[in-house]
Amino acid sequence: MKRFIDLGTYIEIAINALEEGLAPVWSAMDDGISWTVSSMNDLLLSVPFVVFLIVVALIAYYAKAGKKSLKLEGLKKGVGLVSFVIIGLFIIYGMSYWKEAVQTTTLVLVSTFITLIIGIPFGILAGRSKIADAIIRPVLDFMQTMPAFVYLIPAIFFFSVGNTPGVIATVIFSVPPAVRLTALGIKNVDKEVIEAGHAFGATKNQILFKIELPLAMPTILTGVNQVILLSLSMVVIASMVGARGLGSIVYQGIQQNDIAKGFESGLGIVILAIILDRITQAIANKRE
Repeated sequence: MKRFIDLGTYIEIAINALEEGLAPVWSAMDDGISWTVSSMNDLLLSVPFVVFLIVVALIAYYAKAGKKSLKLEGLKKGVGLVSFVIIGLFIIYGMSYWKEAVQTTTLVLVSTFITLIIGIPFGILAGRSKIADAIIRPVLDFMQTMPAFVYLIPAIFFFSVGNTPGVIATVIFSVPPAVRLTALGIKNVDKEVIEAGHAFGATKNQILFKIELPLAMPTILTGVNQVILLSLSMVVIASMVGARGLGSIVYQGIQQNDIAKGFESGLGIVILAIILDRITQAIANKRE
């Protein structure tokens, strides 16, 4: 059957035009992301493992225990998560994958930061405007239903191989929940509270920053949690374009049919995912 819709050709022409016309922009983005990932990775690796372990354990404990950190009740709440953090990170260190775990953590943190910078403002816009919501929602549907591997094609085209295309693909993949949950949080703010703010003469910015965002924060933090987990789920796919970390070890295990290497690195990703998930969940729960 003869093709009468050659959509792919037009997309290719558009991508080529973007690549040539905005070459300085892509180069600047590549340099910026590469420098940020490299600098953060070097900084985290310069911290001794024991110090890193203590800091993460304290963060986990405070996230879980909160204001009761110095009380017996807080100790009971936080001891479980702290124990898992210590045991989990020690397992990763003992398997000699600490460097790769730090590289993965760096990629996740950078990707999450960029995602939230993009996702939260668009979520606020969609939550406050029905027209914006109607425009943004189909775009999010498209982004969520598109196979993650497809995002690697333009990422490689614009940025070659390395950490940058991995970060860009991860950001595209994880933006939708940040936008959706931010919009949901804004929409669920009690209208009577907003009307009370208007009655007292509050401006639009005051309504947003002093009423809507604080009340929507638990839902927004749930979105942050989802962004982190989706970023971690992309690390193996990102390794296919040269991103470093535990995902690259998993990919090597697949290529070499090395069950031990694949299982150990996969376990490391699971441990990191659980730690980040429990900490962000604990922070979100305290804002409810």
